[in-house]
Amino acid sequence: MTIDVAAQDARLEALCALAQETRDFMDAVALTEVGGSEIAAVAAELAALTARLRAAARETPQPLEIGADGTVRHLGNAVTGAANPHALPLVVERDPERGVRADIAFRPLHEGPPSAVHGGISAMVLDHLLGQAVAAAGVAGLTGTLTVRYRATVPYGRPLVATAEHTRSEGRKSWADGRIALPDGTVLVEATGLFITPAEWVGLKVT
Repeated sequence: MTIDVAAQDARLEALCALAQETRDFMDAVALTEVGGSEIAAVAAELAALTARLRAAARETPQPLEIGADGTVRHLGNAVTGAANPHALPLVVERDPERGVRADIAFRPLHEGPPSAVHGGISAMVLDHLLGQAVAAAGVAGLTGTLTVRYRATVPYGRPLVATAEHTRSEGRKSWADGRIALPDGTVLVEATGLFITPAEWVGLKVT
């Protein structure tokens, strides 16, 4: 369900590397304790770098691409996009037993309650993973409803596991269940989603 970016052109590889450096920079901003003058100096340098990148800019992030074999890549996606600094990025894999899975390590930048991940971030990740689960089942769709149940606070800076599976379909409606858990299986957040397959997507192959 993922594409090796290194096999693509050098520009995209460089863009993904820049996005990762930007993630590291954002974490550094959230945690820095350097003095005010140093912060101001870094801000000035950052403004200059931003201007260089805006010298040639697109109107939207890197687009969704579907290869001839049905393989999907979306480098601009807010959850999985390697070229989107906002993304973790989440790497989703097929799980023969449970649909799809992903190893997660949230960052301090994702804090909501003290020392815990913001509930909206957990919901966003689960929304995406549930969508991947129905897509893996051959019934790709858009989120209709998402029900999230928070069972415990989600820590950042610790390894976590997210899994999801397609449960059933009726016409263009499909349902999926998913959760974020500790490595020992303790569920922290769980969700159920209803996804609607647009008429123009019927028959679309996603691998």
